[in-house]
Amino acid sequence: MSSQPNARRQVYLDHSATTPVRPEVLAAMLPYFAGKFGNASSVHSWGYEAREAINDAREKVASLIEAAPNEILFTSGGTESDNLAIRGVARARKSKGNHLITSQIEHHAVLHTFEALQKEGFDVTFVPCDKYGLIDPDGVRKAIRKDTILISVMHGQNEVGTIEPVKEIGAIAREHGVLFHTDAVQSVGKVPINVNDMNIDLLTLSSHKIYGPKGVGALYVKRGVRLTPQLTGGAHERRMRAGTENVPGIVGFGEACRLAKAELPEESRRLTKLRDKLIEGILRQIPDVILNGHPVLRLPHNVNVSIKYLEGESILLNLDRMGVAASSGSACTSGSLEPSHVLLAMGLTHETAHGSLRFALGMSNTEEDIDYVLEVLPPIVEKLRAMSPIGPGSGL
Repeated sequence: MSSQPNARRQVYLDHSATTPVRPEVLAAMLPYFAGKFGNASSVHSWGYEAREAINDAREKVASLIEAAPNEILFTSGGTESDNLAIRGVARARKSKGNHLITSQIEHHAVLHTFEALQKEGFDVTFVPCDKYGLIDPDGVRKAIRKDTILISVMHGQNEVGTIEPVKEIGAIAREHGVLFHTDAVQSVGKVPINVNDMNIDLLTLSSHKIYGPKGVGALYVKRGVRLTPQLTGGAHERRMRAGTENVPGIVGFGEACRLAKAELPEESRRLTKLRDKLIEGILRQIPDVILNGHPVLRLPHNVNVSIKYLEGESILLNLDRMGVAASSGSACTSGSLEPSHVLLAMGLTHETAHGSLRFALGMSNTEEDIDYVLEVLPPIVEKLRAMSPIGPGSGL
C-alpha cells in the first residue's frame, strides 16, 4: 500500500474496479475451504454436500435477475462469461450466419473477443454511441442483416455509468430472430434487472463487483439457447463449462447476490443521493470540468468527470496521498498512452479524455466521505493547474 502522509481519512471510491468481501459472504464461504471440502461431482456425502451448496447459490444468483436456476452457469468471472457467451453463440450458430453486432464502448472483454472473431472470418459491426455514451436502438436495428446471429450491448457502461436501452435493443433482436447478450457486470445488484422483461438471452455477472469473492462469475443462458463450450473436459455446468467447481467462491457469490437483492432499493437510493452530491460539488467548485456519461440514465454509484488541462494520473496520485482511491479514464497505468476508447467514442478530444476521473461509490461510503473528497480535490486541481504548461490560453 502506498504511503499517505497527509491523509486524514481513508476513502475508497473505486468500487467499479472491485469491492471488499462482505463479512456475511466470508462467513458463508469459510466452511467450504476445510470441513465441507467435497468435489461436487463425487458420488458420496461429501460431494452431495458440495452439490447442494452450489444448487443453493444458483438459486440466489438466478433470483437477483429473475431467471430460473437452471439458466445459470458458473464461470471464473465476467471475462470468461463474456467469452463463453460471444464465442459460444458465434460458433454454435455459424451455419445460420456470419454477422455480429456490438458497440464501440464495450468492455475489452467483449471488444477483444469480437476482434478475435473477426480474425476467424466473422463480420462485425461496431455501432457508435452519442455524446453521453448512449447507444441508439435504431442504430442497432439498421445494422441488422439477414446473416446477423448475435448482438451484444452492455447494460451499464463501466467507465461513464450510462445505462443503455437494453430492453429496447433486446426487443429489436427478438423481432429479427437474433440472440442478444448483455454484459451487466456493473449494473447487477445496483439497479433492478429482469432478464425476461428486458428481452435478454444471455447476461454476464461477476461476483467481486457486488462484495463477493474474486475468481467467480456467472452467465445467464436463456432456456433453449445453444452454445459451443469454450472449455472442454468433464460434464460440469450442464456440459457447458468443464472444470471442478469453485465451491467456496460460488457459495460466496450466491450469498452476495442474496444480500444485494434484499438491499437493492434502499442502497440504490442512498448511492444516488451521494453520487449527485459529489457531481454537484465538483461542477460547482472546480472550473472547466465536464460530466461524462448521461446525466439521468446513469448507474447510481458512478461519477465520471474530465478535468480539463490536467492528466488524470497526476490527480489520482495526489488523491491517493490524501487517502482517496479512484480511477482514471486513461490507460497509462497499463502501459498504454492512449486515453479511454469509451471517451474517444463519445467525442472527447485526447487531451480532455486524459483528464478523466471515475469515482465509484459503495456501501461503505458516507456523506462525510463525499465532503472530504470535495475538500481535498479542488486544491489538488488548483495546484496541478498552476504547475501545468497547458491551460485555457493554450488552445488545448
